[in-house]
Amino acid sequence: MNGTSDPYHEKLGDVCLSLRYVPTAGKLTIVILEAKNLKKMDVGGLSDPYVKIHLVQNGKRQKKKKTTVKKNTLNPYYNESFSFEVPSEHIEKVQVVVTVLDYDKIGKNDAIGKLFLGLNSTGTEQRHWADMLANPRRPIAQWHSKIRSCSPGEVQMFPSLGQM
Repeated sequence: MNGTSDPYHEKLGDVCLSLRYVPTAGKLTIVILEAKNLKKMDVGGLSDPYVKIHLVQNGKRQKKKKTTVKKNTLNPYYNESFSFEVPSEHIEKVQVVVTVLDYDKIGKNDAIGKLFLGLNSTGTEQRHWADMLANPRRPIAQWHSKIRSCSPGEVQMFPSLGQM
């Protein structure tokens, strides 16, 4: 299967972000740097993208933060930093869900795609998290090209993610 007709593997765009963890302070910093080639969501062929970050522990959403909305672009630049308190004994047990959304004035904002870092992550996301843990206090920036649509199972696993 080449993945072109499967909506779950549809190309939704790339996100560049930086991860940094300071164990002594118990501080996780995520910098949303930029995104490119995002999926067109608006009638005019563009989107109004923003990024939402959820810190999930034990299947429960602990904290959520979001970037500003960038109007009429598929290649937004953010360079926005977000910090979370995560004690070093919990860093192996948390999951960070990064969701790229299209802001809509009327109705519900549409999720363009998401990626999962930390607990239960795979591939590039898992390697990025491992690099961060192996290099305490150093920001590790990386592009993620596998942002994907949310499967029904993930919405059931984290019902609160579907309601935002």
